[in-house]
Amino acid sequence: MSEQAGGNDEDDDRAPGLRKIIHVDMDAFYASVEQRDEPELRGKPVAVGGDGPRGVLSTCSYEARAFGCRSAMPSITARRLCPQLIFRRPRFAVYTQVSRQIRAIFRDYTPHVEPLSLDEAYLDVTEDLRGIGSATRIAELIRARIKAETGLTASAGVSYNKFLAKLASDQNKPDGLCVIRPGDGAQFVAGLPVRRFFGIGPRGAEKMASLGIETGADLAAKDIAFLREHFGSQADYLYRAARGIDLRRVKANRARKSVGAERTLEKDISSGPALREVLDRIVQLTWDRIERSEAQGRTVTLKLKHDDFSGLTRARTLDEPIRNGAMLAAVGHALLDEVLPLARPVRLVGLTLSHLDGEEAVSPPPAGRDAQLSLL
Repeated sequence: MSEQAGGNDEDDDRAPGLRKIIHVDMDAFYASVEQRDEPELRGKPVAVGGDGPRGVLSTCSYEARAFGCRSAMPSITARRLCPQLIFRRPRFAVYTQVSRQIRAIFRDYTPHVEPLSLDEAYLDVTEDLRGIGSATRIAELIRARIKAETGLTASAGVSYNKFLAKLASDQNKPDGLCVIRPGDGAQFVAGLPVRRFFGIGPRGAEKMASLGIETGADLAAKDIAFLREHFGSQADYLYRAARGIDLRRVKANRARKSVGAERTLEKDISSGPALREVLDRIVQLTWDRIERSEAQGRTVTLKLKHDDFSGLTRARTLDEPIRNGAMLAAVGHALLDEVLPLARPVRLVGLTLSHLDGEEAVSPPPAGRDAQLSLL
């Protein structure tokens, strides 16, 4: 899921006021498709991803999650946690076809659909096509149709803005529905751990804990000056989020500018071999996302963030699009070789493909200390 938290898209060209927003998130999408298509896998721990020594899980079933397995985990770690884990290679053509079925259902109710990936999307149903009027009822109808037409389950969150709707969709997973009504947003957020906020990863939560911030209520107690001092450009987003405020609109058919993945490391590393191993995993995650989005691009950008939150980027634009994962890996490793040896240990590694579909190539922004708090 690649949307940037706290983006600069708050200006709305429609009339202000409360909206009716639904966030629909498929439950363990890839693994659920595999279990649907192979009935003998139902009820068993299933992982989608590579099963080799450098493989990474794209996702896993809820049966596997019970053992501690999770997306982006090295396959060797997942196998250790769950020896009976069943691996399946990704079938993105199938997942894309199912995703198109689901989006067709969405568009029966509203033209304002903003897909975030194959398995989740925002819907603005403030004025729905069928005149139903109730966002909760529309969410119920959509979930029922998804189950009937695809054999899969979806969870949904309903609220008056995107931030709250996304939180709500995760509240009662799997196969759940949660509604956060006008006036209840701040109270709902107050009781949540800050780790649930989009854009706050383990290291970001750790930094907040060191400042006495564990919950949404703790965050709301900090004034904007404090947040700007400690979190830089993320301060405004954090200030609003702690109060359940989000002015972003649902953007249908938004243009994708880049596809990538980045990971905050459990331990800072500086050795070349260790960084190359991490980069191999990032390459696989990035290529998975490229295939899912059916994107073509020519500019590869490597992003490193040091232990002191300073960072650097290196980019290379090719004469032809990146055709496969091996080609992406070769460029990524060439960029890494340019910056080795490193002066400081690294806490985050990222790789991005841009210059998509004939867009003009642009230089990547510097990865300074005010970049997002954690991986996306």
